[in-house]
This record gives sequence, structure tokens and C-alpha cells, in this order.
Amino acid sequence: MGIFEQMAQYGHEQLIFCYDKTTGLKAIIGIHDTTLGPALGGLRMWKYEREEDAITDVLRLSRGMTYKNSAMGLNLGGGKAVLWGDPRSDKSEEIFRAFGKFVETLGGRYITAEDVGTTVEDMNYVLMETDHVSGRAELSGDPSPVTAYGVFQGIKAAVKWVFGSEDLKGRKVAVQGLGKVGWALCENLHEAGANLVVADINPDVVERAVKQFGAEVVSADEIYSVECDVFAPCALGAILNDETIPQLKCKIVAGAANNQLKEPRHGDMLRERGILYAPDFVINGGGVINVAEEYHPAGYSRERALARVAKIYDKLMRVFQISKERNISTALAADVMAEERMQRIHQLNRIYLAE
Repeated sequence: MGIFEQMAQYGHEQLIFCYDKTTGLKAIIGIHDTTLGPALGGLRMWKYEREEDAITDVLRLSRGMTYKNSAMGLNLGGGKAVLWGDPRSDKSEEIFRAFGKFVETLGGRYITAEDVGTTVEDMNYVLMETDHVSGRAELSGDPSPVTAYGVFQGIKAAVKWVFGSEDLKGRKVAVQGLGKVGWALCENLHEAGANLVVADINPDVVERAVKQFGAEVVSADEIYSVECDVFAPCALGAILNDETIPQLKCKIVAGAANNQLKEPRHGDMLRERGILYAPDFVINGGGVINVAEEYHPAGYSRERALARVAKIYDKLMRVFQISKERNISTALAADVMAEERMQRIHQLNRIYLAE
């Protein structure tokens, strides 16, 4: 499938390829939809095997940001950028400053931030060349703890919907991935009295989880088949697919990873199995709420950000209700909620405002 065909399939406005021979920068910026405002989404650094993989990733991720920003009630469109390289060995001041220059050429249509493989410190180099950066160290900083808090609220909402009580004491939660968000989520769950089962490729962080949370450890392959109340994917995407869904022995899937469904039909598969799915772009929206607070007229407030993130609980309850009323998967219900807001705001464009 050609690039324009892919853009048409996902509904994109722009796909910008950025190359700088001096620094070796190879990056792609995807601007999906700017109905609600400038496209906000982080910069992911990843060692892709093929160009096609990088293009697919940026298209999927930027589209997901449109729906996430809409579902969170933000006046922001959806965008994302990918930087082709190994975050362990290919980083430099020059490469991030080169990326910043390309962001600046877009005149504010795209606002970047940290993401998988990049850090707040990397964004400081981007800031040397453009002001269109969110998640600044001196303002909202690392969004991971806030994202985890939103996922925690979402898990409580899902548990309430399935079991009739949001109390997590004694509930068994299987957490896949103990990165920054996964670890912070475990802290919240442990404090709430949940019993944790964890899996991660890093043996050191797994050992810490055993000591700090009394977690049970399973392998990366075994995490799908753990008998539990909640399966919380907090690693990379596309992990809910034809192979993994039949293995699940949980009542709820609710985690921080982006693009958890490999294909849209996998949302229907979960529904058919009687597993409640908390759509990823709703439950993990805490981070984007946090960075969006930097643009509040009164300036950034952590307290105000956390108060807005706590409403993810209510947003998921609305998704579950739409799913029930329309007899559709929760994945489709989340799309409906986001699309309806975009349509309502789009209608406001008919009102002429004099310059």
C-alpha cells in the first residue's frame, strides 16, 4: 500500500519526512487531525527494522493521539513523531536540535514531547530550536506518574463496572512491563491492596518489584495466561491479537500501553469472550492532560492536572455505558465518544469570527 493510500486509510492531514545528513537525523512527523487545535504528541525513538515499520508506527500513533486528546476534552489535535535510531547509542545534542529545527518549520501545527525512547532531558535540546515543546522539566516534567494515576483510576472504574465495587484490596492484577508508567502503576495498586503478578525483560526491575511489592513473577510469555482479575499491559502495542486473546484468563484488560489492539476486530474478540476492555487512548490519557496543563492561562498546576486526570474514571464509565447501550465493543464506544466531540466542535466553525 502506498503512503498516500495509508494516509487516506488513517485520515491524515500531513506526513513530514525529516533528514539531516550532518547529524544523521531520520525522523517522521505525523499530523493526523487539527480540528480541535494544534497536533500534540510525543517523539518516539526506536530502532525500526524497515522504513515501512516507522511509517506505520507514526500513522497509528498520531491517529491515536487525535482520539486521546478529544476523549480527554482537550483543545488539541493529534500528532506524533518517530526518530529512527537506537535510544541507547544514537542520541546526541545535535540530532535533537536538528529535529527541533524541523518542528519549528511547521509554525506550531505540531507540538512535540517526550515518549518511548526519549526523555525530558532530550526535550531540552529540542527546546533550543523551537518553543513548540510540552512536558518541560521546569513545568509539568515527566508525565509517567500522572499517566499511571489515570490508569489506576481507570482500573478502579473497570473493577466497579464488573464487580460492583471499586475496592482493589485482594484483587489480582497482572502487570506487563515495569517501565516508568508500569512501575508507578504498581505503586498505586500495591498501596490500594492489590496482589501483583509482574513480567518484564529487565531482571533487576523484576527483583525490585518482588522486594517492594511482594509481587509474583512470571515470564513474558506466561503473563497472558495468568488467572487474574485485571490484565494491565504497560509495554508496547499490538499485544492483544489472535494468539494472545485466547490465552487470557482475566475479567478486565486495563493498562497503559498504546495501540493495544493489533486490529480493530480484536476489540470484538475481547467482548465475545466476556472480557471488559478499557480502551487505551482513554485510560492512558493522564500524561497528555498533564502536559496540556502547561497551556492553561493561569500556568501549570499539578493539583489541577491530577483533578482532571481523576475524571478518567468517569470517562471510562461513559465508554462502558455507550458499549452497553449500542451493543458494540468498548473500543468502538471510545471512538464514538471521541468522534462525537470532534463533530460538535467542528460545527462551531460555521460561526464567523472577525479578525
